[in-house]
Amino acid sequence: MQENERIADELDRMNHGGAWHGPAIEETLDGVSASDAAARPIPGAHSIWEIVLHMTAWAEEVGRRLSHNARPLHGEADWPTPVESAVPEWESARSRLAVAHQRLRQAIREFPPSRLQESVTGNGNDAPPASFYVMLHGLAQHDAYHTGQIAILKRALQA
Repeated sequence: MQENERIADELDRMNHGGAWHGPAIEETLDGVSASDAAARPIPGAHSIWEIVLHMTAWAEEVGRRLSHNARPLHGEADWPTPVESAVPEWESARSRLAVAHQRLRQAIREFPPSRLQESVTGNGNDAPPASFYVMLHGLAQHDAYHTGQIAILKRALQA
């Protein structure tokens, strides 16, 4: 198995299940209603909905970076605000996250493994350039971190 395929598999498990760290994104979002997703059970913390939109923004951005079409994510682009807290919009947000991850996994499978050590250019951030390899594993870490936040918010909603 090529390294790009291993990374795509890691992200697939992170999204659908079988991740070594615990529940995947989809498993963690199961049972979250639109009202729960919009709630703020922890003062000063992002809502589940905001985290889902943020994760989507980064999955889409990493896909753009693989094709050298990066753009800086700041402010609203990095942390989009839900426009409405109704059921169809929540279902759309969840669907958009799933589609973004699906497209990204496909782009990773098509990405030449020989380029994984190349630096990502034009990302618009102040951080030093990272390789595609580091960026892709960083997204998996990013998603694991935010999935943990969602799990904590779900637990806080039950308290």
